[in-house]
Amino acid sequence: QVQLVESGGGLVQAGGSLRLSCAASGRTFSSYVMGWFRQVPGKERAFVAAITWSGAGTFYADSVKGRFTISRDNAKNTVYLQVNSLKPEDTAVYYCAARKSWVAGLLRSSEYDYWGQGTQVTVSS
Repeated sequence: QVQLVESGGGLVQAGGSLRLSCAASGRTFSSYVMGWFRQVPGKERAFVAAITWSGAGTFYADSVKGRFTISRDNAKNTVYLQVNSLKPEDTAVYYCAARKSWVAGLLRSSEYDYWGQGTQVTVSS
């Protein structure tokens, strides 16, 4: 079992940056594909980015490509999401999640096994 705790959210002006962190418990962190999702009230949780077990492979939603970067440090049991050039529409609660597989279902929140509690990102215009 994996427990995930996000941090790093906050209030930032449009064009600004934040680095979100997700710390995982347990000694098997490197055996999980990690993902970031975001959710606004009244909408489903939306895929943002994912990273493979070693960090060699990444995948992004079209809406964040070129602005967000996912990375991980397996020695620290932590996955990061660097968010740059923020826009008001990036305002959401950001969640990290873990799953074993990289294949089918990577973009679906229902295919992830473990979730953090979320961290709020608010972008003012």
